[in-house]
Parts: sequence; structure tokens; C-alpha cells
Amino acid sequence: MHQSQFRSLAQQTPDALLGLIRLFQEDHRPHKIDLGVGIFRDDQGLTPVLGAVKAAERILVEQQDSKSYLGPVGDSGFVDLTARLALGDDLATSPFLVRLQTPGGNGALRLAFELLAEASKDAVVWVGSPTWVNHFPLIASAGLESRSHRFYDPATLRIDFDGMMADLGSAKSGDVILLHGCCHNPSGATFSSSEWTELLALCQRQGLLPLIDFAYHGLGDGLEADAAPVRMFVENLPEAIVAYSCDKNFGMYRDRVGSLFVKATTHAETDAVRSQLFGTARAMWSMPPDHGAATCRIILSSPELRSVWQEELASMRERINGLRKAVANSLPQLSAVANQRGLFSLLPVSKDAVQLLREERAIYMAPDGRINIAGLSEANMPHFVQSISGYLS
Repeated sequence: MHQSQFRSLAQQTPDALLGLIRLFQEDHRPHKIDLGVGIFRDDQGLTPVLGAVKAAERILVEQQDSKSYLGPVGDSGFVDLTARLALGDDLATSPFLVRLQTPGGNGALRLAFELLAEASKDAVVWVGSPTWVNHFPLIASAGLESRSHRFYDPATLRIDFDGMMADLGSAKSGDVILLHGCCHNPSGATFSSSEWTELLALCQRQGLLPLIDFAYHGLGDGLEADAAPVRMFVENLPEAIVAYSCDKNFGMYRDRVGSLFVKATTHAETDAVRSQLFGTARAMWSMPPDHGAATCRIILSSPELRSVWQEELASMRERINGLRKAVANSLPQLSAVANQRGLFSLLPVSKDAVQLLREERAIYMAPDGRINIAGLSEANMPHFVQSISGYLS
């Protein structure tokens, strides 16, 4: 008699955001607003392909002469240019920096956690509460222990920095602190420059290794401003890890474009890190996909296309920050939203209120109250403000 190999599998809990997409698509009310999935939208609610990306893809189609494998590093030009974009020229060219291309920022994070697990199974990964929902599954998949620390205060819509520092006082040397480089997902809350400096001092004092999830570079306060804290950590600590994504700032979500940067201390450790990363990547995805990385390389290596891309990125950033100001000006209870950055804000609404807003007002958001600011527009802002004002706690 056949014994199924799958009989012991349990049904996974469905992803709430994926279910939200389906519900929104099936809703035919004309005033519906999609504030769920975290992608940039223009004022018409569309996620267009950037002009710089279209131009680079035309060049790629015309000039690409092979579809052969590129090797474990991936597109070396792309990796070099994104390292310079994220870390600056001096850090990007350090002999102690290991660099390789990954399938999106998610692939970079998974590879980073696998490296950490290989280096020390005893390391604890400290994660702010709340964080991006995929962080915990990625940590668990590598067999690492995670611990939450205070981060966001829903009463003030700001970072609980004192609580965070108090909790991290329990972290031991060799532990890992997971940080968002900018544009925190899901809260949008930001560190001040002095708080970044205090966090760096904490890592130095307690021997903590920072793993920086740098997924929204340029969508906060600009390319240089967003990169400054990341560069400060990499420059001033003996070891650091940066998981970098081009999916958002180039608008290439479905192309899965990312890089991983690991700073080691010695030449021998750098070589060991490189060999471990190559071996693990080989087992997970063998060779990285090329189209998106090649497109980004063409943009970043062309002064003309790079200028076009930076203008388009600035336009996206200005739209997001303009919407934040509009929300704050319309709803005094949400005045802190103006000082947040990135696509997301975490609103002080209950799960029941989220459901009522969806059913009665056709406003779709994540169950925890996270909204994608870019889902708002000049046209739907009045409906959003009127609908949510009675549900804010």
C-alpha cells in the first residue's frame, strides 16, 4: 500500500497580504483604495517601468551577445557599482569586502543568515518589534535563534529608543543586530543621527555584528543621506553585513535584483567568507539571474541614464514625502507621519477597525494597520481621511 510522503505536512497559514490582493481585485466599488502591498504607485495608482530602466533594457537587448552563466559573483560590474552606490568608493574597494549578486534583497538576507549560522550557531539575532514579516522565517530557516527588542511605540508613532537600548543591553558579544538601513518596514519610523551614533557605540562596546537590510535606498531623504548611517557602521566596525536591494529604488520588483556585502577583518577570513558564500549560493540558486542586474549596471555606468534614474527616484521620493505631509496636515493624530520615511506607516487602528474599513469603506490595509503611503493620491485622500478619522486610537 502506498504511504504518502506528504501525509504529515501541515497547512501553512496563508499570507494575509496575498489574500488582501485577491479581495481588492474582487471589490468593484469605485472608491476602493489599495494601501496593502508595498510597491510604489504614481498618482494614477500605477507602478510604471522607469524610463531609465526601459532605455537600459533596449541597450541590453541590442548588445547582449550571450546567455551563458556569469559565475557565482553574478554580474561583476553590477556588484561593483551597487557597492559604490551603497558604501561609497573607499569602502567598496576594500580588500576585506566580499561582494556578490543575489536574487533580490530577500536572497541577500537568506545568504547572510546562512553564513552567520555556519560561523556560529550560538549567535542570537536581535530584531526590533515590529519588523518586516519575512525576517523571522529567514532567520529560522537558517537555524538561528532570534530575540525581539523594543523598537516602535504605537502611542507616539515614534521609535522607543530608550526601550530599545535597554533591551539590547542584554545582547552578548558575537550576537547580531538586524537594522533597517532607512525607510523602516512596517513603521516608517527613523533614527536621528545621534541615535545612529549611539547604536554604533553600542555595537562597538558590546561586540555586536550589524546586519543592515538596505532595501529602500534613495526613497527616504536621498541617496547620500540614506547611505550615511550604513557607511558609518561599515567603516567603524571590524565586521558588518549589508543586504542590498535594487527592487524598490529601480522599480524592478519582479526582476529580483540584489547584492550582499560582507566586511571581514583579515585576508584569511575574507577568503573564508567568500568561499562559504559561494558554496551556499551554489546550493540554493546555483547562479544568479542576470537581466535585472545587467539593466542596473547599464544605468549606473551611463552618466546620462544614471542622471535620468536619479531624477525619477527623486520624483518617487518627493511624492511619498508629500503624501506624508498631506496625511499629517489632515489628521492631527497622525502628525508624526510627516517625519517618517519610506513607503510604510503603522497606523494606530485595531484589527477590528481594519476589517470594518475594508468592508464598509473599501479601504484595504494589512491587519496590523500598516499602510502603503504610495497607495494614496490627491483624488482618494479625502475619502481616506474621512474614513479613518473615527477609527484612530
